[in-house]
Amino acid sequence: MFQGSLLDWGDEPGPGRLGDTVRRTRLAQEAWIDLRPGWISGADALFERLHDTVPWRAERRHMYDQMVDVPRLLCFYDEDQELPDPVLEEAKALLNAHYADELGEPFRTAGLCLYRDGRDSVAWHGDRIGRGNTEDTMVAIISIGAPRALLLRPREGGHALRHTLGHGDLLVMGGSCQRTWEHAVPKSARVIGPRISIQFRPRGVR
Repeated sequence: MFQGSLLDWGDEPGPGRLGDTVRRTRLAQEAWIDLRPGWISGADALFERLHDTVPWRAERRHMYDQMVDVPRLLCFYDEDQELPDPVLEEAKALLNAHYADELGEPFRTAGLCLYRDGRDSVAWHGDRIGRGNTEDTMVAIISIGAPRALLLRPREGGHALRHTLGHGDLLVMGGSCQRTWEHAVPKSARVIGPRISIQFRPRGVR
């Protein structure tokens, strides 16, 4: 069951300012991450709207020589599809304005993941399907709902960084991050409420 933040329910959902509110951390091999805590005000109300209206679906994928259930629910919006809430359209427009010079192209697609509880997760990976395998790119992630750990580690091995994201936090991975680092949302044995992750990507990056 989702337990919202007592500080978040009074606000009408919407993104805040970016600019100098964004904190950048430089990583190895010309990778970096930007963090903007609490970027989406009213994030818990937005969580409820998306939870109830997005056409979530379960998927199965081939892994380890067998078909397995993907441990989260998914919904993908391609660049010609309207996003499920006007707050997401506004957020994408602000991200495009903020990162226009650095990225050189707009964010075009949105992938939504619903982590229903601590048993749902995503394994170590980089978004390297398509152009992300050979080119520097960006992936912007908005987290709403119960906070969950997002881990990052160098692809060749090394110490993992941990960020706990939820209630409207924004994390952007850029530079070589998708090629040279991996990220994951691990399972948790603790009782954890649901979380929705919204990932904006440029064309040809998955």
